[in-house]
Amino acid sequence: MKYIVVVLAGAADHPTEELGGKTPLEAAKVSNLNFFAKTGKVGTAKLVSDRLPPSPDVSLFNLLGYDAGKLYTGRGPLEAADKELTLDDKEVAFCMNFITEAAGNLADPTAGNISTKEARALVNFLNKKVASDFVRFFSGSGHRHIAVIKDAHGFEALSAKTQAPESVIGEKIDDILPKGPGEELIRKLMYDARLLLQDHEINQVRVDLGENPANMVWLWGQGKKPSLKPFRECFDISGGAMVAAREYAKGLGRTAGLTVMEVKEEGEEPAAFYDKISKVAIDAANEKDFVCLFLHTPEEAARAGDVKGKISALEGIDFFVLSKLRKYLEQSKDARLLVTPGHATLWKMKETVRDSAPFVIAGKNIMADEVERFSEIAAKTSELKFNKTTELMPFFITK
Repeated sequence: MKYIVVVLAGAADHPTEELGGKTPLEAAKVSNLNFFAKTGKVGTAKLVSDRLPPSPDVSLFNLLGYDAGKLYTGRGPLEAADKELTLDDKEVAFCMNFITEAAGNLADPTAGNISTKEARALVNFLNKKVASDFVRFFSGSGHRHIAVIKDAHGFEALSAKTQAPESVIGEKIDDILPKGPGEELIRKLMYDARLLLQDHEINQVRVDLGENPANMVWLWGQGKKPSLKPFRECFDISGGAMVAAREYAKGLGRTAGLTVMEVKEEGEEPAAFYDKISKVAIDAANEKDFVCLFLHTPEEAARAGDVKGKISALEGIDFFVLSKLRKYLEQSKDARLLVTPGHATLWKMKETVRDSAPFVIAGKNIMADEVERFSEIAAKTSELKFNKTTELMPFFITK
């Protein structure tokens, strides 16, 4: 049996007046997604843990069957795992985002969507000026990078409360800095980096071009290396793959023992990216029992408050990705598909909420129910509901 999971990260939403009382899922033309709803089973699943901030990495943790409430240690160590960094017991991995500070406020959490090439040069610069035996910086992509800090007391000494930069846009930096154990060190690193970055030639050029500079780093999402039982042992499969572009999804895949199939997105048109990633996923399905295809674009459009972008992402995924998976299911009689947003990210509020997520399961041994379209409201009419965060995957992977 082949099991394919497609995560339309953050696709779920709330109805808005701008869409005539519809959600983006209801407004989008998603014929293939609705086909799966007509021929399969639709339901809802709670995939965001009560005591953790709602986020795509937390919902993905739970979706894969790992109890995030007990096992999740932060996004930083997941992104470190993607780089295959080895953390010892005294080291703590932080997400390090380049941001734009303006007039004392967090003005732009992406530093004007800085390119990977520019950002890597800035990370190298910080390593030359700031890094030591206790602090190291590692390049990621775009504005997303990693800092690893070592302390004799490990995470216990560096457990200050931190906030994701996209959740505090426009707020005063001084009001949203880390608070708690290790705050002095973390804040000092952020301010030292600001002094160095503001005069860097890359940022001078960006300012001259009217682009937001990467004039500060933001440290958040820290944690120690998580310990997870291999996914194949949890569900008695021979092997699995994670197909994704985002670091936290790939890092979780590596931590769970899945083969990671990285697909780069930067510089490509959405259609080309969707076409490429769908082919990688199908190739992986031909080799592995399990494939998780993680698609981040609906989430990031919602975070940007771009409702047209969110609808466009859903339509692009439906046309370029789900159409191919529909053909794959029709040709392979021994396959099963699960599609879910994992969580809801509201485009109007630019934030993730704790709503249960709709899902649809289609394929081998799945009998159709009475739900005929895929949407948040349609899913709520189903009697198929999972209220514990780790219940959906065992239901999906039944022999």
